[in-house]
Amino acid sequence: MLLAIDIGNTHTVIGVFEGKRLVRDWRLVSANHRTVDESWLTIRSFCSDAGIDPAAITAVGIASVVSDLTGIFESLARKYFHCDPVTVNASLDLGFRVLYKDPMTVGADRLCNAVAGYARYGGPLVIIDFGTATTYDVVAANGDYLGGVIALGLESTAAELHRRTAKLPKIELRFPLGIIGTETVSSMQAGVMFGTVDAVEGIIARIRKELGTPARVIATGGLASLIAGRIAVIEAVEPSLVLNGIRMIVDRSRP
Repeated sequence: MLLAIDIGNTHTVIGVFEGKRLVRDWRLVSANHRTVDESWLTIRSFCSDAGIDPAAITAVGIASVVSDLTGIFESLARKYFHCDPVTVNASLDLGFRVLYKDPMTVGADRLCNAVAGYARYGGPLVIIDFGTATTYDVVAANGDYLGGVIALGLESTAAELHRRTAKLPKIELRFPLGIIGTETVSSMQAGVMFGTVDAVEGIIARIRKELGTPARVIATGGLASLIAGRIAVIEAVEPSLVLNGIRMIVDRSRP
């Protein structure tokens, strides 16, 4: 069994695979105050509740965009699962070329999305990850990672509106009844939610024009289910794309 750990800026998603099957997954807040032992107790508790024996886990894969947490989970893998973890980065055998100017600066989650997205859908492909940031990753017809776009995420946009203004409140992320708000909250919701819809459709149109081909578009990330249904260009939502990418990269890395 494989323990796959996706460490994001806001949440950490942990999944257990048996072969290619995702048995269970859990989401927790990315908190760098937890020690190695506290993190182990959390994972052990998750496994116990799911009827999974931690002793059956023989490999650990990590995709992290939070450097302070990467070392904690690497140490956890060695101390409690008695294995050297595979920490995803562009130096590994990913099965494709990373055509970034500096491949090592591409986020591990974006690499995992590209690996799993291409394996399932082929290319050309655009993967939109709705998280703390909204990222667009572009994969060529032959599987090469071409690069992409990084923008503020839904929660980040709403939080910035509240933080940088004196009278705008915190809002719930949901679609209002219409684009013309009749009070402050619905006006903000219209701007954040419909603004994101239009931004996504505009960016996808630009990417397709630059590629010269109608690339397929899929979505993933913690907020994908909230908004993807409103965006016509998105063909499918894949909630566990990063975890599956970790699994595939770990499989390629094994002797």
